[in-house]
Amino acid sequence: MPRKQDFLIGKQWRSGDRYFTVTNPASGEPVAEVALAGPGDIEEAIVLAERGFTTTRKLPAYMRSRICAQIARGIEARAEEFARTIALESGKPMIFARAEVARSVSTFNIAAEEALRLQGEVLTLDITSAARGKAGITCRFPIGPVAGISPFNFPLNLVAHKVAPAMAAGNPIVLKPSSTTPLTALLLGEVVAATEAPEGGLSVLPTSREDAAPLTEDPRFKMITFTGSAEIGWDIKRRAGKKKVVLELGGNAGVIVEPDADLAFAAKRTVFGAFAYSGQVCISVQRAFVHESVFSRFVDMLKHEAETLVIGDPLDDAVNFGPMIDGKNAQRIESWIANARTGGARVVTGGKRNGNIVPPTILTGVAPGAELACNEAFGPVLAVEPYADFDEAVRRMNDSDFGLQAGVFTQRMDLSLRAFNELEVGGVVLNDVPTFRVDNMPYGGVKDSGFGREGIRYSLEEMTEIKLLVFNHERER
Repeated sequence: MPRKQDFLIGKQWRSGDRYFTVTNPASGEPVAEVALAGPGDIEEAIVLAERGFTTTRKLPAYMRSRICAQIARGIEARAEEFARTIALESGKPMIFARAEVARSVSTFNIAAEEALRLQGEVLTLDITSAARGKAGITCRFPIGPVAGISPFNFPLNLVAHKVAPAMAAGNPIVLKPSSTTPLTALLLGEVVAATEAPEGGLSVLPTSREDAAPLTEDPRFKMITFTGSAEIGWDIKRRAGKKKVVLELGGNAGVIVEPDADLAFAAKRTVFGAFAYSGQVCISVQRAFVHESVFSRFVDMLKHEAETLVIGDPLDDAVNFGPMIDGKNAQRIESWIANARTGGARVVTGGKRNGNIVPPTILTGVAPGAELACNEAFGPVLAVEPYADFDEAVRRMNDSDFGLQAGVFTQRMDLSLRAFNELEVGGVVLNDVPTFRVDNMPYGGVKDSGFGREGIRYSLEEMTEIKLLVFNHERER
């Protein structure tokens, strides 16, 4: 019998009139029955956040820092419980689930540090004779209640990237976790509720998309931060009204591999970047452009590396490749592979679905107009194509509606700088895959990949407003 799980409003656990089932993607078995927050619950959470802001906005820096540090310690103390919850509800192998927990501890520790560095500056204003005797200071002030919507693929750390900077800034946050993976966010709610965080600092509300409309549209929220699909993200921006919006959306990330690269290292990292968590990562490597002089050899290396991955039950510590989140998405990837083959592509390895598992799949000869080439796959597929010169590779990389991150493997500084200047992405990673991310760096994209930046210091800038004080220190004589 699956357990019942309530939702969290402030520090109070609430049951609901309706429940939905969270299912283990690997076994198909129910994990829990989760209470669904309704319109009245959402209204209560918004009112509580508004009221809580009168307290959180006045919290001194040391207190905001201390709360974030307490949350970090709380996650760390229950690390294995968090990792197992992630694996059970998302199908993420334990090796990656534990890494996500460790990153989340780091995320809150970084927030604890940045809360102490949320500073302003002194301005010289007497730049004309009319401004003689004037000087100024700036400070950052919390923006107000924040609405956060998080996806299934990082059910703890992508939640942390919304909750941690909100708390470090002094903003209450109402969070809607993915309905596929709400248990991890609710477990984080347990940790937060046990800290000195003020009442109303965090509410965690699994709810339907229809009932969640106030998170986007209600003017009492001063900001919405969303991670998810481009389709939903741009619709949120359209409906958000005057509030600030940060969108971290999809990607179609690629790597360029030059002939002077360390090919063995590049192949190992490309396979990691393409197939970690079955490719269900916004910055998963989906396209690889490889110089024609080393193309065949590199494809053989990729095939060898991909076939060493251990497929199986995510709860098995030896497994590093598990299922997709559900059958619908596994079938979608299967159809995309079939369509690519119809268009002339060759499957190097993988390609045959078994339930929710699509094995690591490498293809060559994918037509430019195929889904696998131009849309976000969000699955374990990698299209590898040759190129003749670096400028061609850059053009082909940019031939995408997305622009999140890109990787370039080369020892040449001139090509590295050219990639940095010309690739239409939010970040370029040299001699590694675009799947690289640490939690203090600015993270976000351009084009259909969204706008605004995550990464604690950069999120703090998004979640605060600059206020200027001008003072006259010299009366006219």
